[in-house]
Amino acid sequence: MALTNRSVNWKGYTWSGLVVIISPLFISIYTGLWVYSGISIGFLFGFFLQKGQLCGSSAFSEVIIMRDWKKLWGLWVAIVTSMGMFAIGSSVGLHSLTVKPLLLLNMVIGGIIFGAGTVLAGGCVSGCLYKAGEGNLNAIVALIGIALGISSVEYGHLHGLNMWMKKIAAIKTASGAPVSISSLTGLPYWILAIIFIFLTIFAAIYLTKQRKKTSSAIKVDPEKASFEKIMTKRWKPWQAGIAIGLLGLLAYMSSAASGRNYPLGVSHGVLFVHNIATADDYQGIYKPKPTIENKSLESNRLSPKPRRKVVWWLVLLVTALITGSWVSARMSGDAKLLPKPPDQILFAILGGILVGIGATIARGCVVGNIISGWALMSVGCIIFGIFTLLANWTMTWLYLMGGWE
Repeated sequence: MALTNRSVNWKGYTWSGLVVIISPLFISIYTGLWVYSGISIGFLFGFFLQKGQLCGSSAFSEVIIMRDWKKLWGLWVAIVTSMGMFAIGSSVGLHSLTVKPLLLLNMVIGGIIFGAGTVLAGGCVSGCLYKAGEGNLNAIVALIGIALGISSVEYGHLHGLNMWMKKIAAIKTASGAPVSISSLTGLPYWILAIIFIFLTIFAAIYLTKQRKKTSSAIKVDPEKASFEKIMTKRWKPWQAGIAIGLLGLLAYMSSAASGRNYPLGVSHGVLFVHNIATADDYQGIYKPKPTIENKSLESNRLSPKPRRKVVWWLVLLVTALITGSWVSARMSGDAKLLPKPPDQILFAILGGILVGIGATIARGCVVGNIISGWALMSVGCIIFGIFTLLANWTMTWLYLMGGWE
């Protein structure tokens, strides 16, 4: 039976959530190992995703099914907010900008496979993670398929094809740097970020005025805004987008201090959880690599590099993401485990495999390649996003709207 807001001790969940957020930060400060802060970042990320129901697959599909752009706008707000935060962070030396390379074949083919798979799976990688926290059975089985799909590209039969595509279609600037909007235009990153922010604000003002003109009456919410309402009700997608964008800077700093210099991303976190469960030869990464002068000394202490690696920050992020989503869903009454028809479960597994394959070929998903990748203005990630959107729309029409009947 579905939960109701009245049946849930939302204050208790709030205090428990604060403990989950603050405790890892104290441990990080005490030990000097900032990898533990990935728990705090992941919990908040899952909480925000669930509050705004920000799944990339749903955001794309709802545009053509219901003519609803709210979630897509929420993703864009997350991207632009991240731009502003990254511009501030890089300007004051909190992190360096890490732009993903333009691997043309990988981004195009990976985007097509990924976008089509998200419809069958019922979500992108982050969408399946937060929906699994809600108790969505399809999302839970889709995550198994995602791990299998990622593993098949990283270690299986598709590994050689993936490496071949990387070699033949890698495009760089004349200086050998990754291709970005900044490198193409010659404008500094922070100037471009300001331009995108102002364009987004103007668009928001214009859309708000248009909505008021077309509304026959102004609807007033009789329930006053309160902390309880914030905790127990769903948020508008753009509100969740701002929260995720602000979180992006903290994620960048936390990730860089843990040996991974990149902001939010989740697809390889699923793989690393799979590696922990199935491999006995993985190497854990939890802090930055040794400096050049200490590298030779460190290499003498290490055994030969194992075949698989585990970035612990991502492991903690994705596991805490599910927990944060569950807490949010419990507080809003969305947490419930419902049975699904067998055919949907089979399609969810198949879709998950495609999502995992596509995300690994393209080196990222909606979070890593679109929210973070677009925020860093990577041209490769922009190409991935375009083909993901087109593939999602095509499969939505075929599978969800009966186009192949």
